[in-house]
Amino acid sequence: MKRFMTCLALVVGVCLAGPAVGKDVKVGLSWDARESALNQAWEDYMKSEAKVQGEPLGINITWVVNMADNDSSRQAANIEDLINSGVDIIIARALDAAAIGASIRRAKEAGIPFVTFDRASSGAQPTAHVGGDSADQARVSGAELEKILKSKNVKGVCIELQGSLADINAINRTNEWKALDEKSDTIEIVTRIPTEWNPEKVLSGLNDALRAHPEANCILAASDWAIDAVQAALEKVDKWYPTGNPKHMWIASCDLLTSAVSAMEKGYIDVSVTWDAYLHAKEAVRVLLLIAQGKDPGCPKEGCLAKGQIATPETVKLMTDYWARSY
Repeated sequence: MKRFMTCLALVVGVCLAGPAVGKDVKVGLSWDARESALNQAWEDYMKSEAKVQGEPLGINITWVVNMADNDSSRQAANIEDLINSGVDIIIARALDAAAIGASIRRAKEAGIPFVTFDRASSGAQPTAHVGGDSADQARVSGAELEKILKSKNVKGVCIELQGSLADINAINRTNEWKALDEKSDTIEIVTRIPTEWNPEKVLSGLNDALRAHPEANCILAASDWAIDAVQAALEKVDKWYPTGNPKHMWIASCDLLTSAVSAMEKGYIDVSVTWDAYLHAKEAVRVLLLIAQGKDPGCPKEGCLAKGQIATPETVKLMTDYWARSY
């Protein structure tokens, strides 16, 4: 593909290579894993949005997609393959926020813009980052749970289900809930369970925590992707009941993924803040197209982030177009 060179005063200080308008742009998409419907939704939306946003600009994006299968070494090798194949831009969802830095540096050396998606790098900075606002997610979901508990005159004795502490989004969420615990008179976190995004660790860790803290009456879940494991653990101690039942375990979560929509509709999850696959993908394509034209995507230091919306058992039924209902 014929290129023109445009140097941009980006934070990363990279001289970007962009396609002439009307040319193809080859984007390498590096996935960490495909463990849930969320990954497929992101990819589908990116490909459809590339046509919607690209056609008016005369830009046709072709995709080269690879999968690391939860192996950070494989992801590094996959990205090296993308570099060697001559892609124009790389976008990657990092398995490990620290390890992805080496791939970012390698792409920069090859003159290829690099966009991190969903999970930001904790090391080398990419050309741009696109994702959801995970800190805001946890801050809002925690505050909403606090309001609910205050309205019921309930003191929240909470178990926190953390995600993988190699995932910057999980770190952001646990940091926000730690801040809530420190300032709130309503919510106390009595134990934290590092689940590493593994449903078996959700189940075993929650089983142990419920035995150690029978007084616990609420859960802060870094993601509701493993709500089935949460249900199994709560059923064992006779605490899986919808809101309104005296045995109800109060639950605040992040994401509202496919597996959690029904549980919220039935009143088992009290509040969640969404992780909107469509909005994330739409923003990612916008950024990719600007980079492809040699333009600064204008992302702030924390990245171009899409905020989620609050969902409750009352409002979730009105969210008829929400992506997780289709996957």
